[in-house]
Amino acid sequence: METVIALHCSGSSGAQWRSLVEKLGTRYRVIAPDLTSCGTLAQAAAPIRSILGRLSAPAHLVGHSWGGGVALHLARTRPELLRTLTLIEPSAFHLLRGGGAIDAAALREISEVAARTEADLASGDLMSGFGRFVDYWSGPGSWDAMSAEKRAAFAPLLAGIALDFQALLGEPAEIEDVRGMPVPTLLVQGGGTTLPSRCVCKRLRDALPGVQFSVVRGAGHMLPVTHREAVNAL
Repeated sequence: METVIALHCSGSSGAQWRSLVEKLGTRYRVIAPDLTSCGTLAQAAAPIRSILGRLSAPAHLVGHSWGGGVALHLARTRPELLRTLTLIEPSAFHLLRGGGAIDAAALREISEVAARTEADLASGDLMSGFGRFVDYWSGPGSWDAMSAEKRAAFAPLLAGIALDFQALLGEPAEIEDVRGMPVPTLLVQGGGTTLPSRCVCKRLRDALPGVQFSVVRGAGHMLPVTHREAVNAL
């Protein structure tokens, strides 16, 4: 039985993929680990690389957002461990360096989000900080729409969010390091997502001529959650 490893976004867990596990469970062995927030992509990828190395055959790797950044790092550095790669709005913001004016604007925008996260963490304003993070990716009012219980559970995760940003923005790899990557790749984007995510996807499409690209209409950055049926089908 072939193995699928699914990597979640920042502030989430392997439980994000519960519906995908149910859909693939009878045909594939699905592993959905909880990622560790680290200051570098290499550190975050190490436990997943260890899992891949213990398998008897290359695996299908799926990654969303932060998990997509980790997945891309693994595909770039250890392509022989992968059968296929699916990137759902990978937050590989380091790939925006060296791009055009729009890429530079996107990099400034996401860098400001990261800086505000650091400032909120430093001030101890975890609740508002995580709320701003959620509203950036899911739209204004998304945080307030959550139950008080969920908000209280999410807020302490802000420290991990800050580490994820450090890893993604501090990664030294640039677009030329990804160009020509040999792993068969599917790239998925939400039709109504943010500028940084759109620009990362565009950079990857240009660097990987053979990439399959799909847009989920009406979806934002959190499409594996808000449009899970469409994403799971892809």
